[in-house]
Amino acid sequence: MGSAENKSIGASNSALQPDIQTARLDAQAYVDIFDDLNPPLTRHEALVEADRCYFCYDAPCMIACPTSIDIPLFIRQIAAGNAKGAAKTILAENILGGMCARVCPTETLCEQVCVRETAEGKPVKIGHLQRYATDELMEEGQHPFKRAAPTGKHIAVVGAGPAGISAAHRLAMYGHEVTVFENRAKGGGLNEYGIAAYKTVDNFAQRELEFVTQIGGIHFEYNKSLGRDISIEALKTGFDAIFLGMGLPGVNALNLPGEEASNVIDAVDYIAKLRQAEDLSTLPVGRDVVVIGGGMTAIDIAIQIKKLGAENVTIAYRRGQENMNASEYEQELAQVNGVIIRHWLQPKELKRNADGTVNAIELEYTTSENGRLSGTGETITLKADQIFKAIGQVFEPEPLKNSGISMSKGRISVNEQRHTSVDGIWAGGDCVAGGEDLTVSSVEDGKVAAESIHHVLMQIPQAISGFAEEVLSAQGWMNNGQRIVPGPEPIEWPREH
Repeated sequence: MGSAENKSIGASNSALQPDIQTARLDAQAYVDIFDDLNPPLTRHEALVEADRCYFCYDAPCMIACPTSIDIPLFIRQIAAGNAKGAAKTILAENILGGMCARVCPTETLCEQVCVRETAEGKPVKIGHLQRYATDELMEEGQHPFKRAAPTGKHIAVVGAGPAGISAAHRLAMYGHEVTVFENRAKGGGLNEYGIAAYKTVDNFAQRELEFVTQIGGIHFEYNKSLGRDISIEALKTGFDAIFLGMGLPGVNALNLPGEEASNVIDAVDYIAKLRQAEDLSTLPVGRDVVVIGGGMTAIDIAIQIKKLGAENVTIAYRRGQENMNASEYEQELAQVNGVIIRHWLQPKELKRNADGTVNAIELEYTTSENGRLSGTGETITLKADQIFKAIGQVFEPEPLKNSGISMSKGRISVNEQRHTSVDGIWAGGDCVAGGEDLTVSSVEDGKVAAESIHHVLMQIPQAISGFAEEVLSAQGWMNNGQRIVPGPEPIEWPREH
């Protein structure tokens, strides 16, 4: 079966171009196609939905929320007509509550354990209500929190993604100065560059970032990359503490000959270009597209390339449906949008034209025995003038070389307070080991780390007038976690318990 199909596809037209320019819509049509996936609730709809909540004691939805938002309280506030108060309840625990309301997989978190879901199969629309409340407050334009008196402490945050922004806001609220170093031209991280365009419309990531930074005390240094423009040693010299929230900049490879072809594309990179494009009709779109992967990125790129006009879009995943990282809701969303999802298939060979571009992909059927995946030897070949790699991202540890920071499974190792193995350095978000690779989890990491940083820094004495400059600088940091000061005994840095 496989070999016969291979021959027919391998003989396909080598002049096939990986684009559908002749079938393009105009720019305005694409704006309409990429309109809001879930339009906001009206006031009446929000009140009706809030009335469905039982306001449970020891609510399972609150326990399931990674940021521990008091969900029954904010829904009760909405029901009482106090949407702005509800937003403050949300943002006190999750400062990026507006974005999380749009992209958080509530169907597998808070809504999955809702008592209404258990009893009726129809949970309270917690995510929709969260968006209703946070949108109401953001439209007012006034930041809900006040900045404390300046502490004189200055923290460096590496990465302006959800973890970094969450940490920066909490630290600024406590009165610390924060400088955020970001290697791109805009802040927001995956919220700006990696989320499907139909989930966050109207430049929401930047509007939310502007809203969050109204707290004051947060300064951005864009186009500054760790390892290229700044170093860990330089940050230790110039700042009282460091928070690392660099995300996962690397991408896993297919490890197949021909992978370097122009029409074998990193899905994350393509989504970033799509999110920044002023005219979506300028993006290259194939007629027959194959996406390799089974997570949210695979779903997001598949739906978006289909919306852009691809005729046939297939997701190929090496295991079964129940093993996909994308939720059942997201899988169904892809299928509703015309995407075909095929399971138990892994890439085996890329079929190429004379010029090196790919025209098809050979996939091998797989099987799993005792959790161990293996190929069956049977193959199928799918025509493809575009192939997207969505098989996971990886951390790039090179910028941390010689820093002393411990790693675990290719990511930064941290304790419960998100403190690394090096005194004065914390980390959070996708770059740390054991994370869930969710926006809401990254926000929680940033918040927890900020609380720990604040606790530690406020136990360190203020500078005493007359100390030599080199003593006050980070040159006084020692490997045992002490800072050198005049006198017979050094001051020991406080540690979290």
